[in-house]
Amino acid sequence: MPLCTEAFIRWGEKAFQSSFCTVALHWNATQMKMFKGNERAEIKADGLLKRNISTLLKKPNNFIKIIKSNACLLPICSLYGAAVTTVEGVGSTKTRIHPVQERLAKCHGSQCGFCTPGMVMSIYTLLRNHPEPTSEQMIAALAGNLCRCTGYRPILDACKTFCKESICCQRKANGKCCLDQEDDLFDNKEEKVNLFSTDEFQPLDPTQELIFPPELMRMAENQPKRTLLFHGKRVTWISPVSLDELLDLKAAHPEAPLVVGNTSVGPEMKFRGVFHPVLIAPARIPDLNVLKYTDDGLTLGAACSLSLVKDTLTNAIVEFPEEKTRVFHAVLQQLRTLGGEQIRNVASFGGNIISRKSTSDLNPVLAASNCMLNLASRVPLSDTYMSALHLAQGEYVSAFRQAPRRENALPITNAGMRVLFEEGTDIIKDLSIFYGGAVSTTVCAKQTCWTLIGRHWNEKMLDEACRLVLKEIALPGSAGGENIDYKKTLMVSFFYRFFLEVSQSLKTMVNYNSLPFQDPCHYPGIPMEYRSVLQDFKTRMPQSIQMYQAKPSQSPQDPVGRPIMHQSGLKHATGEAVYIDDLPSVDGELFLAAVTSSRAHAKIVSVDTSEALKAAGVFDVITAHDVPAANEFYFSDDPEIIFARNKVICVGQIVCAVVADSDVHAKQAAAKVKIEYEMLEPVILTIEEAIKHNSFFEPKRKLEQGNVDEAFETVDNIIEGEICIGGQKHFYMETQSMLAVPKGEDKEMDMYVSTQHPAIIQEIVAASLGVPANRIMCHVKRVGGAFGGKILKTGLLASVAAVAAHKTGRAVRFILSREDDMVITGGRHPFIAKYKVGFMNDGKIRAVDAKYYINGGCTPDESVLVAEVSLLKMDNAYKIPNLRCWACVCKTNLPSNTAFRGFGFPQSGLVTETWITDVADKTGLLPEKIKEINMYKKNEQTHFKQKLDPQNLIRCWNECMEKSAYYSRRTTINELNKENYWKKRGIAIVPMKFPFGLGTPYLSQAAALVHIYTDGSVLLTHGGIEMGQGIHTKMIQVASRELNIPMSCIHFCETSTTTVPNACASVGSAGTDVNGMAVKDACQTLLKRLQPIIKKNPTGTWNDWIKEAFKQSVSLSATGYFRGYNEYMDWEKGEGQPFTYFLYGAACSEVEINCLTGDHKNLRTDIVMDIGCSINPAVDIGQIEGAFVQGIGLYTMEELKYSSEGVLYTRGPDQYKIPAVCDIPEQFSVSLLSSSQNPYAIYASKGIGEAGLFLGCSVFFALRDAVTGVRNERGLKKTFALNSPLTAEQIRASCADAFTEMPLLWKLWSSHS
Repeated sequence: MPLCTEAFIRWGEKAFQSSFCTVALHWNATQMKMFKGNERAEIKADGLLKRNISTLLKKPNNFIKIIKSNACLLPICSLYGAAVTTVEGVGSTKTRIHPVQERLAKCHGSQCGFCTPGMVMSIYTLLRNHPEPTSEQMIAALAGNLCRCTGYRPILDACKTFCKESICCQRKANGKCCLDQEDDLFDNKEEKVNLFSTDEFQPLDPTQELIFPPELMRMAENQPKRTLLFHGKRVTWISPVSLDELLDLKAAHPEAPLVVGNTSVGPEMKFRGVFHPVLIAPARIPDLNVLKYTDDGLTLGAACSLSLVKDTLTNAIVEFPEEKTRVFHAVLQQLRTLGGEQIRNVASFGGNIISRKSTSDLNPVLAASNCMLNLASRVPLSDTYMSALHLAQGEYVSAFRQAPRRENALPITNAGMRVLFEEGTDIIKDLSIFYGGAVSTTVCAKQTCWTLIGRHWNEKMLDEACRLVLKEIALPGSAGGENIDYKKTLMVSFFYRFFLEVSQSLKTMVNYNSLPFQDPCHYPGIPMEYRSVLQDFKTRMPQSIQMYQAKPSQSPQDPVGRPIMHQSGLKHATGEAVYIDDLPSVDGELFLAAVTSSRAHAKIVSVDTSEALKAAGVFDVITAHDVPAANEFYFSDDPEIIFARNKVICVGQIVCAVVADSDVHAKQAAAKVKIEYEMLEPVILTIEEAIKHNSFFEPKRKLEQGNVDEAFETVDNIIEGEICIGGQKHFYMETQSMLAVPKGEDKEMDMYVSTQHPAIIQEIVAASLGVPANRIMCHVKRVGGAFGGKILKTGLLASVAAVAAHKTGRAVRFILSREDDMVITGGRHPFIAKYKVGFMNDGKIRAVDAKYYINGGCTPDESVLVAEVSLLKMDNAYKIPNLRCWACVCKTNLPSNTAFRGFGFPQSGLVTETWITDVADKTGLLPEKIKEINMYKKNEQTHFKQKLDPQNLIRCWNECMEKSAYYSRRTTINELNKENYWKKRGIAIVPMKFPFGLGTPYLSQAAALVHIYTDGSVLLTHGGIEMGQGIHTKMIQVASRELNIPMSCIHFCETSTTTVPNACASVGSAGTDVNGMAVKDACQTLLKRLQPIIKKNPTGTWNDWIKEAFKQSVSLSATGYFRGYNEYMDWEKGEGQPFTYFLYGAACSEVEINCLTGDHKNLRTDIVMDIGCSINPAVDIGQIEGAFVQGIGLYTMEELKYSSEGVLYTRGPDQYKIPAVCDIPEQFSVSLLSSSQNPYAIYASKGIGEAGLFLGCSVFFALRDAVTGVRNERGLKKTFALNSPLTAEQIRASCADAFTEMPLLWKLWSSHS
């Protein structure tokens, strides 16, 4: 294969040259280990542990370049001559923390902390290059980072403290900030209290940063360049220094890939098992790093990084005239969203051109603008490798893309287009149309372009072009869950956008030039209401306000109610926080890799492990036959299974596991296990299939009040509808992780597990090994995110590791890769809801009859409980006098779905808000009016006969209405929508009633253990798990208040079954409520013992009292206990008191949609929440924001796609997109309801972790509002339904127009031709 050495970008009409080298990654077991998901990675070399890398590169011109890169993609061999700085090198609590680390922690920018080192490195690298960055630079720096906990707002708050310019938006006509106007986010009379003080921050001093190592400087200056050769056990790495040498190497090793950034071949080797014995790294070849301006354009070497190309083009646009840089503009348009900076810093320009194939965002625009590739080879070249067209002046070039997420996501479809006109006319002289993402490579609509030459640039040509494109470019059948009709719609929509751009440019050119042979009337441009679509959505630094009620009369020493920093915040930011895979290696430790089923429903005919056992480093293969005792667990009628024995019931079920001396060896051997299957029928994947085959888990649940059938006979109107709600993956940053360590005697075993429920780990592991629970000690320091996904399934996975450790007698580490985690585990339950609603003409709803079908997966897990909760919470904020609702859990051949933040309410609440909105459509009233008419307004009973006082619900609704300036903004939006045809805005406000409770008293019991040592220090432990929600911080606050000592005197070590037995799971937002009561009880017991001593010496210090207590033999250790809430539910009668209290809230969101692509931008969100008296406002507001953004993901982005055989397509961050920085609202405000009390919980607080997620549906309904506006304007009166997630594809299809109809018409026409 020839090598592309250069590529040439032309000035306007000239061509664009680019050099090329493909990319590969060397995965050597002795050198590199990748783990911890998307942002956190580790390199092992010479015993050193390195995390998320920032690299200083020595350049020949003595310029030191500091870049950030993903450690999981960066081969160690490529680091020759570079200085590597990790998060530990930036700063440490043992020496000096860096200002970046300090501000992230003190601005409350970490919750679970697993993503924090990556955030630190991104910000740190930017500040090394730009000590006073702009907000645009800061936003761009974080585009490649993901966080699942915080919602990004507090991270951005920390970033803003480094930015040089004011972050005021100044969008008002008078130049003032929108937040200071009459429609302020908050009433100006209220006192605003900050969550952090900038006075506490140490200044950023660039002179105190690490210097580039002088020895590397000398090496770069003095040592002649020489070929580098590294030999591993399986792989040879060669880095040549000349083009001739590279060509010789390529001739000698024709199959060897070329490695520059490793962003293409690396994932292939990692995830698809591709192996290359020889890797060639040409990044050090000067000919491939050329950057040269000529009279004709710009020449770039193939090894130039995408970041360098981006910076070069940006500078050129500033320096050169506009007519010379049109192509540059188009290429930059794609580069801005191509990966994150971490990827662009290492990915090569040439590599992207050659290796990315269909998904390259650059190829279509480079091809359309006649890029010239200079190729080199030792063998003759065919014409297919070269193209060089020389064009005349007068052309227009544009690039387009649509992706599942605006930034850092591979495109669904992209395009590059160019048109050249006959001089002084609108007659097409030459036309280029290229598409990516359509087929396996970039494709050109040649016939279309040839046919249109000579046509006038008008609507007749547009119509013909769209039809020709659809006819010429045949897309293959749906693969990977892709919708072909959407791709076709995008293809013609992109061309229409190009048509608008060029038409407007022609008009502008005539107006400016006033040429005598050009008639301005002949170039009318485009209507004013069409012009906004020419501007793409941009990511701006969000503005935010947080409001809570401070207590000025409170004692300064009392920390309760104050925004206290997360106790592990600084350790998160310095990388010192220990997670499961950070635990030091145990002597003789083995690594485990699971072998999972590739069939959804099949009999296991045979399992051949012979080849796996012969593989290097393999110790053993573990199967169901190795389980000493229980392999199946019956928590209901159907079992939960550790190892499949005779048959498999889903893709991803564990059949066996390989243990080896390294993670790499274990995975290589696991791939060699051969399983023979015999397919079983039926294979049930969807809810519809489960209904057809009557496949359900029992029991089915029903709630009913009033006389529903009679009510339907008396109402004015009846509507019926259906909504489908997709599932959602937990996508915790720390994947399922466990370390099993046999103690060597008495069958004891230590289990270090990332779990929400240590007791269930202990129970399942003990049962599987056939030992008493007192032999299994489960330890949890912290969890890198969980959201409900680390309970029962984690227990089964822990048993896999425990059985392996039991059989081998050695410690076994089991860390799931992101792909395996997503394939093996379930997630949030998909719903299909069918409803019938009866209402009066005034909007009063009299009757509802609904049925929920819930995809439970292959085993029960907690699906029936999720169904029950979805029924109990289905009324949301509304009083429905006659109501009947069923919930049925479908048994399917998918991995078992399980608990997820919100636990059924995000689905049933969305269903309720959907039929509320349908009623509004039918009556012609605004949705908010229907909500107000039907909202709970007085003390009354729910549909399960529990008493309810909705006073705070009404307060939250009214305050949200006021703070969001809802009505004035709706008026403004209506006016804006009249003035814009292809972009529309929408707004929606949603109320929320979120019941708190676990339904059964024993599920909310809790215990704590408090020790006081003779030096006065306190050791605290309890049964709660720290997974980002700040429970340990809050418990220390509780103990501090109760003991009246500073928080600095109190330490929390770990949660362990050895200190607190039988602890309930940390679920349902109940952790602080129940454990707080237990901690309070223990502290009060201790204080009671100390009272005689304190009374005798009232002026003494805490240390005096403790020493005296010890001398008097007073016990300084106490347990605390909370019996749980008195909750119950009688499903036979359909009544009870399953909840202890209610949280309330309301959210108003505004969005803008692009009707041509379906893309949208979240403009503003205002949230008001009643959470009682907050124990820690910083933590609680962070929980609200994080849950809300996770809700945005559920309702608008996170789409799961399966094959017809049950194979998950969306199994990693490449395919499954969670919200990023670009997805949070540009204006984001959260206000905690003042003067709210809760007599049922610790210090009148309320459990807040889950409730905020549902409010993310305000974005869903704002999008629906925008789509409704589009459809009304276009006369589309037919009732329409929107499902969740409301993706760009759905939005585009709902904004029906000629372009959405074309693919359907073409399909119909072609089927009859």
